[in-house]
Amino acid sequence: MKASGDYLTKCGEVLTAVLQQQDKIDRIADRFAESILRGRMVHLFGSGHSRIMVEEMWPRYGSFPGWNPIVELSLTFHNLATGANGQRQAMFLENVAGFAGKILRNFDIASDDSALIISSSGTSVVPVEMAEELQEKGVTVVGMLSQKHSDASEAKREDGKKLGDFSDMVLDTGAPVGDAAVEISGLTEKVAPLSTLGGVALVNAIKAEVAERLVKGGASPKVLAAACTAGADRSKELFEAAYDEHSRRMAKLYENLGT
Repeated sequence: MKASGDYLTKCGEVLTAVLQQQDKIDRIADRFAESILRGRMVHLFGSGHSRIMVEEMWPRYGSFPGWNPIVELSLTFHNLATGANGQRQAMFLENVAGFAGKILRNFDIASDDSALIISSSGTSVVPVEMAEELQEKGVTVVGMLSQKHSDASEAKREDGKKLGDFSDMVLDTGAPVGDAAVEISGLTEKVAPLSTLGGVALVNAIKAEVAERLVKGGASPKVLAAACTAGADRSKELFEAAYDEHSRRMAKLYENLGT
């Protein structure tokens, strides 16, 4: 089989693994929709390439307000690779104890909130501490990781705790140990990772289920839609309305800070 065919076959296996988690997806959507219906937020966080799933959830076409994408640039700005703002620094910072608390200090978190914390290995210190601190605030935490990869990885924390230890529910991206999936003749290391595929499928499945619950709850979401499908005027109207609502929801996360 061609290398590309091998990868695409494994993509199908990942999507099958995602589909097998439908019951979890439903329970998570129930909780996330509950937070949004109460006027609160679902906090999203991931360091490294896990940022991709955060931005997939909001804001982009087919998404709607209710999500707080916490993207810390020092942990996720990879495109320079080396030099200032390089990958070495980002990978160092994602294992600095106490960093998660500094990030969360910017928000007035409530127990009605929910959270989705993403880490393929589930071992990096900042995402694990993020889940831990949110749980301590009474927030329902969903962890997303690659279970096989996490099981084979050593915890970075001294107490051996991983993301799953601070998650009320855990989603599995279905990626293999090491993430990369394709063997190339003459090359020792595998290429072509799979965790992003599984992660993106999971977050969009959740997004769809949450939208359905919001409609049933009498709070149809303001969905960002392209002009070529909604019409130029409607697309602009939804754009403005969605970002206005996001701003109002975010304001609640700041109003009681320090009190």
